[in-house]
Amino acid sequence: MTEKKTDIRRRDFIKGALIGTGAVAVTGFGIQNAEARTAIPKKWNVEADVIILGLGGAGACAAIEAHDAGAKVLILEKQPQNNLINNTRMSGGIFHSPDPTGDREALKSYAKAMFSGENLPWMLEGEQPDVSDGLAAAWAKYAPENVEYLKKLDPAFNGVAFSRFSGAAFPQFPGAKECKYRVYGSSFGTKADFDVPTKDLPKAQKMNGEAFFLVLREAVEKRKIKILWETPASKLISNDRGEVIGVVGKKKGGGEVFCKAKKAVIITTGGYEYSVPMRRAFLEGPGIEGWAFYGSPDNTGDGIAMAMQVGAGLAKVGKAASRVIMAVPIRHHGLKMGLITDAIGRPNSIVIDSYGNRYAAETLITTDPSRYFFYKEAIKFDITKLLYPRMPSWMIFDETFRAKYTITSMGISTAGFGLVPWTKDNLDAVRRGWIMQAETVEALAAKIKAHKENRSLMEAANLTKTVARFNESCKKGKDEEFDRKAATLGPIDKGPFYALPLYAGGPNTKGGIMANSEREVLDWEGKAIPRLYTAGEISSALKFVYQGGGNLTECIVYGRIAGKNAAALKTWK
Repeated sequence: MTEKKTDIRRRDFIKGALIGTGAVAVTGFGIQNAEARTAIPKKWNVEADVIILGLGGAGACAAIEAHDAGAKVLILEKQPQNNLINNTRMSGGIFHSPDPTGDREALKSYAKAMFSGENLPWMLEGEQPDVSDGLAAAWAKYAPENVEYLKKLDPAFNGVAFSRFSGAAFPQFPGAKECKYRVYGSSFGTKADFDVPTKDLPKAQKMNGEAFFLVLREAVEKRKIKILWETPASKLISNDRGEVIGVVGKKKGGGEVFCKAKKAVIITTGGYEYSVPMRRAFLEGPGIEGWAFYGSPDNTGDGIAMAMQVGAGLAKVGKAASRVIMAVPIRHHGLKMGLITDAIGRPNSIVIDSYGNRYAAETLITTDPSRYFFYKEAIKFDITKLLYPRMPSWMIFDETFRAKYTITSMGISTAGFGLVPWTKDNLDAVRRGWIMQAETVEALAAKIKAHKENRSLMEAANLTKTVARFNESCKKGKDEEFDRKAATLGPIDKGPFYALPLYAGGPNTKGGIMANSEREVLDWEGKAIPRLYTAGEISSALKFVYQGGGNLTECIVYGRIAGKNAAALKTWK
């Protein structure tokens, strides 16, 4: 049959319109539109009311709420049952739970400032003004219940108050005082300690993210919710009305499993920390070699690609909960793995750029409120030299520091879960060459210059002057260059001397799928895609600024909302 020219023009026009409205998606570098929609199978292999993609903190909370609302729930999880290590489990277990007696309107204002910022007088515009009011209202309603929610799931759980992380990180934001903000750690004992690995210890001794996630995982298991292990979702299935009605999963041994969602699908697959194409597309600067992350290497942006396939819009995709961190040559998906590096900013150490110059008070890197967006300093572009002088940056320290402090937290993140080998004295990393060592500062500068990622930019005279100037500040008890906290000043004067490269990065990315307060996935015009929901870092609400523990908080808050709303839908016909 010959196709008429008018039909061709009409078809091309529709394709163009789809591109203009965001109904296309980049999936593995290919452009997909409605004509390439995954076909509805003649036979489904498994059915459930609500299908959840990914068993992390958000997925678990969504599954619990959907189940308790009467829905039959199915979870598709990429990792194996006996080795499920996700960002929630690897985290410090910090979460927010404002005092229930605090002012809820004030809490809403504070949350809105964190999420979007349009209620701040100095902002030109908000980060996500179309949805921020609803997101903040949901936070104000649910977040004060977080400690109670976890203890209701498991009475043995203990929310431990942290003096280091207590209260509102942004006291200048509206409502910060009146909302009585509270931040907690996670434990089954009476304390939380980032330097004690508890992954293999009895439940009563577990702490941090390990304790936080165990509460949720056991709650899922108690409800006998079906989980397809080692079955990552690969495609969403939608019908002619644009409703998402199912998922295609990849089976471990090969082949596909077609899963029918009679009510809805919830995407909670995490961010794109280990996706080469997404990092190139979304992260500023050298997205591959200039960044590192210290969460799960299974966060490869799968959910973002699947959502785009059915027309989902994206929001602030380049946002990340990041600062500067150490990375090691251990690679996953071609990307170097990072470590949480909270030792930065302690006495007897500094951070410099590629030329050997300090550029900020090092305490800004590891303390609230700046610690989770310091990466913006790291990705600064020199518009005259046309290079990124702080990617990587370099941490310089002496023997006093090496012997007293451990570079990374031994109980959480990549070291705590055995993904990166580390010793308390840091010497194993020195032997491996991950930390460079020299007898003099001048010799250390030469080693940095020879490092391939320094690109021969280091100037020994700069580094020696920088160290001398810093040591003089330590004698005076005042950092006259950057006003670093006096309590953290300690000279770099005892050899041998050490250096390690620092990269922009942190636990996770935060930008991704556009979603509203009901946790419906939105298209580029802000319209909900029927029967598709999301929660967690893949669609984080914290787009303007980030307070430590915010991601675990939204796992509970928005995971619960997504689960309840998905379960409340009528079955599609």
